[in-house]
Amino acid sequence: MEQSFIMIKPDGVQRGLIGDIISRFEKKGFYLKGMKFLNVERSFAQQHYAELADKPFFPGLVEYIISGPVVAMVWEGKDVVATGRRIIGATRPWEAAPGTIRADYAVEVGRNVIHGSDSVDNAKKEIALWFPEGVAEWRSNLHPWIYES
Repeated sequence: MEQSFIMIKPDGVQRGLIGDIISRFEKKGFYLKGMKFLNVERSFAQQHYAELADKPFFPGLVEYIISGPVVAMVWEGKDVVATGRRIIGATRPWEAAPGTIRADYAVEVGRNVIHGSDSVDNAKKEIALWFPEGVAEWRSNLHPWIYES
């Protein structure tokens, strides 16, 4: 099954949204395969956001990500990347659909609570970067109640 990298950013951690965010992915039927609660080093943040290094907002983005702890996670399930993006909502909170994480909890792009992989290829890269040791191998006993096969 497909995997996605999801990160609750420092504002989401500080605002006490960890449980609600995890609950949304669990209730959807996705499996939590890896999770870390950590402070991100500057060089690691720069590596994670390397594709944005030439953007004017890059320095502020790095400062924001290292400003407090984050929750890094790997979620697994059918179409988890695309569905995860729909659960998260548009990058610009004012464009996010009602009921999404960003519509419910974010006001500004620079404090939009959560990161989610935007493609299967990027998910693989992000998971390899954040979880080089691998993730847990398990399947919920509820699997046949969520998936047809």
